[in-house]
Amino acid sequence: MDTKTIPYYSFGDFLKKRFPFKVQKISVNAGFTCPNRDGTKGVGGCTYCNNDTFHPAYCGTEKSISTQLEEGIRFFARKYPEMKYLAYFQAYTNSYASLETLRQKYEEALAFPGVTGLIIGTRPDCMPDVLLDYLAGKAAQAFILVEYGVESASDGTLQRINRGHTWQESVDTIRRTHAKGIAAGAHLLLGLPGEEREQMLHLADLVSALPLTVVKLHQLQIIRHTALEKEFREHPGHFRLFSPEEYVDFVIDFLERLPPEMAVDRFVSQSPKELLIAPDWGLKNHEFTALVHKRFAARRTRQGARYQPSLICKS
Repeated sequence: MDTKTIPYYSFGDFLKKRFPFKVQKISVNAGFTCPNRDGTKGVGGCTYCNNDTFHPAYCGTEKSISTQLEEGIRFFARKYPEMKYLAYFQAYTNSYASLETLRQKYEEALAFPGVTGLIIGTRPDCMPDVLLDYLAGKAAQAFILVEYGVESASDGTLQRINRGHTWQESVDTIRRTHAKGIAAGAHLLLGLPGEEREQMLHLADLVSALPLTVVKLHQLQIIRHTALEKEFREHPGHFRLFSPEEYVDFVIDFLERLPPEMAVDRFVSQSPKELLIAPDWGLKNHEFTALVHKRFAARRTRQGARYQPSLICKS
């Protein structure tokens, strides 16, 4: 990591090392569902989830994957004609189908001109070995990153938010993915009800023990039309939502515990204003990132400053 630029290892810097050209993620919606929505493990999905909060306008299941990629790429291609793209299977659980269905969708994306890899957002309980074997073969030809929704290391929290999987399933699946030579990422949700500051910081220690290429941090937001909205309105005392100032310092505390070679994709989630109930910070992602950079400088610290691998539980 070049600490002369920024004091943490950004996903952008990771991509610069991996590719000799600019790359951009393009989201696609492949029309999947989740096992905690269709009755396999539950109904209603995660209590905090409203997928409308991160669907770009061009992502519609009535459109083919190729059409979504074409529309998403059109904007960037005008400015950066030499840019390449990563098809980001983002909405719901993008490994929750038969191998043949998944193969067709992934290969349609990889065959699209300019697409040089896949990012697959999924759950740790939806990655069978047969799919890992297939992805391992693709990873020899293209960039493959599987991003797992880990969210928390507390089984009590995971049950409370209706995830339908355990922390140990996250650990095992991330290790299986790495063993196949596939890059693995973890999505972590900070500020979930019932979790205290030190418990959330310990999550950094736990994920540091895993063979992860990248982590993605999001603050808890209360979104309209979710089960969490109902709980928030009925029991606001269950929640301790971050202020921007608190979250900036928390993010830095968290990154200090991560190994310096683990890339950080993002710090915050930014939901559409019409869907966001709380907290409404009024900050764009780049504005929040600027606050993080400024606070890093004021604290004279960096990612990995408190990383102590000998103290991390490997179990």
